[in-house]
Amino acid sequence: MGDALGKAMVGIGLMAGSANVIMQLGRPPVGYGVLESRVESGNLFKHPLKRARTTGTYLAVAAFGTDDERAAYRRAVNRSHVQVRSTSDSPVAYNAFDPELQLWVAACLYKGLEDVHTAFFGGTPSEELYAEAVVLGTTLEVKPEMWPRDREAFADYWQRGLGAVRIDSRTRAYLRDIVDLKFLPQPFPLVFGAFHRFVTTGFLPASFREQMHLRWSAGDQRRFDRLTRALGYLVLRLPARVQYFPYNAYLRDLRKRRRAGRPLV
Repeated sequence: MGDALGKAMVGIGLMAGSANVIMQLGRPPVGYGVLESRVESGNLFKHPLKRARTTGTYLAVAAFGTDDERAAYRRAVNRSHVQVRSTSDSPVAYNAFDPELQLWVAACLYKGLEDVHTAFFGGTPSEELYAEAVVLGTTLEVKPEMWPRDREAFADYWQRGLGAVRIDSRTRAYLRDIVDLKFLPQPFPLVFGAFHRFVTTGFLPASFREQMHLRWSAGDQRRFDRLTRALGYLVLRLPARVQYFPYNAYLRDLRKRRRAGRPLV
């Protein structure tokens, strides 16, 4: 892992994580793969802390782990993914092992990193960041040659991918519950729900806001810009161990689990 990817990871989970979930699940095969998943232990609304640990560990091992740790986590995730495939009753066909769908998920994660970097720190993310981001896909089943060769090729891929985004009423209802933090017990949704909706909407591209029926004004954008720039200023002045939290904690937990022979997912 290079320094560029590590720095870009700051904020993606805590500030832009839900926006990224919306982007990923906007592709119907990904969305229904989650909605219909038979992996009960990975259900966000039943096990929110475990779901957060699984996703956070994936990001941590992809960005900060060794090749051996990525391979071990890939094997663990694959054991869960075996159960994620469509049935004859599913409205769309899907298979969690589909590398094209995994490429879309990785592309959403990179787009999220790019958006967080721009919102927090300004400027254009480097080609170094883009080159390092290939591990977001190859940590699972995406082959290196599938990753668009440069940021220009990625932009073309992203625009084509947007054409396949379809958020129907069932998926929208599920995602809006995430936006409003309904997977957490009270008083969290009551206290933090409005703020979470604001930052999530702010990190969404306009086309996703439209399909999610989320309103956004020029005034909202100005407030969002002031907030993210202030947070970016603060983040750069924090000690590295604080900047990289919770990913450093998730990676330590992964290593502890491996030494103890405990399940990684």
